Amino acid sequence: MNRVTRDEDSITRGLDGRQGGANRPAPAPTDARPLVVRCGAFGDMVLLTAMIRELHARWRRPVDVVTSGPWSEPLLAGQPGVGEVIALRSRKTPYWLAPDQRRLVRWLRARGLTATWLCDDSEAMRVLLARAGVRTDAIVDVRDHPLLPGEHATEQWRRIAAITPPLWSRRDPPGDFTDHDGCELLVSAAERRALDAWLERRGLGGAPLILVQAGNKRTMRRGLRRLAPNPKYWPSERWAAVIRAIADERPDARIVLLGTGPEVALNAEIAARAGIARVHDVADDLPVARLIALLARAEALISVDSGPAHAAAAVGCPTVVLFGRASPSLYRPRGAAGAPVRLIRREVGGEATMLAIEIDDVVGAWRSLAAPLSASPSSYPR
Repeated sequence: MNRVTRDEDSITRGLDGRQGGANRPAPAPTDARPLVVRCGAFGDMVLLTAMIRELHARWRRPVDVVTSGPWSEPLLAGQPGVGEVIALRSRKTPYWLAPDQRRLVRWLRARGLTATWLCDDSEAMRVLLARAGVRTDAIVDVRDHPLLPGEHATEQWRRIAAITPPLWSRRDPPGDFTDHDGCELLVSAAERRALDAWLERRGLGGAPLILVQAGNKRTMRRGLRRLAPNPKYWPSERWAAVIRAIADERPDARIVLLGTGPEVALNAEIAARAGIARVHDVADDLPVARLIALLARAEALISVDSGPAHAAAAVGCPTVVLFGRASPSLYRPRGAAGAPVRLIRREVGGEATMLAIEIDDVVGAWRSLAAPLSASPSSYPR
């Protein structure tokens, strides 16, 4: 065992309260802002908004978030109840080679000992919290409160938000829980204005928008390398057929293909197969804040099980979601705004597979969504 490994192992034992600091006096708990630690994909962070909302209401303070990934800060910053958002570049890099980890430890030490909800399975995050002097009795650890049978992810987060760390057991938080269920994202007036200007530049201003998210986390990273290893792959020719059916029924609408840079080629293939002029690929210019505003502006989204599908529900956009192996009971998009969500899941030989979903399944689910909003195309429904 090398020196770094021994050092991290001793820190982990200290976090467990057995060695490495267990006999030190416990720092006094402070009433500073609660802390949530969660390093997840885009959709995971949308789901976490259900917990942040409850903690904000209960503790009556903004909630600081430690996370990872370039999407988390633009997704959460400025949302109600969110304080500072600190994003790590990597949890796997050795500590002595990771200035972002060292900055995080200094930041945590400067905050003082605050009520902490550790919503991450990563042992690396436990080591970093221990380095910063965050004791186990200041933490509610998700590993101690696993999912219950049939429980949705947002229900788990709200349940855990109701638990007080032992160090604060004699202090009742001043607030109470909300009566809202699901996730919620808000779009500011400035973000709406910026989106309207961008839509005008893209030739989409004033038109009803129907969004399509064909890619997922794997295509975001690998582009067209998506076939056999990708359980969320749905063939391009089927997407093209769905687009043609929608275009036939809604000649007034524009169909917008979402994604990130590596998915431009995937979208181009779908658009070429569709062979109609009213398909617009915006994957080349869709930062997170713009995506959220676009989802709030759109009439509907058709998507694989993905982060944008969760964000759509969180802003109140009616959504059709194609599911593969993932469990809908756990990961069904659930928004506090109550917009309709239609799930499609099919099996072959008792095993769920997205490839068993037919074109008519998707078109029929889209038709079953609520009637188009009567508001003007440039409005943002809530």
